[in-house]
Amino acid sequence: MIVKLDNKNSVMAEKILNVQLPAYQIEAKIIGFEGIPQLKDTVRDITECRETFVGYTSGDELLGFISYTVEDGAIDICRLVVDPAHFRKGIARELLEHVLEIAGNNKVIVSTGKKNVPALNLYQSFGFEKVKDAEVAPGVFIAILEKRLKIR
Repeated sequence: MIVKLDNKNSVMAEKILNVQLPAYQIEAKIIGFEGIPQLKDTVRDITECRETFVGYTSGDELLGFISYTVEDGAIDICRLVVDPAHFRKGIARELLEHVLEIAGNNKVIVSTGKKNVPALNLYQSFGFEKVKDAEVAPGVFIAILEKRLKIR
């Protein structure tokens, strides 16, 4: 089930971190960079974060989540993570579909490691197009993608 998460609640923030940290550790291995900022997040960082969090749950268990901000008519996806025990079950796809549904005609922006082929394939399957690559550390690049939604 897809539900809005209260990241201001420390118990929920801890659940978010319990999904986020192992997922980003896998991305760090894929892209060869251990300096992903989300790997350093704490419960306090999550509770103070101004992102909107939406989770995919099964009972009381958080299996994945997406977070985003809205600014100047654009939705910026900040995090899309799935518990590694639940990879390849369509959870990331459902969370991304949810955000695209609420986006209206807003542009949607996302970034991921340039070497993170599974994430790039997911975003491109939804019509995201690469805008540019940006170097975030020496020799480490992220791909910035965007999708402009059409008026229905």
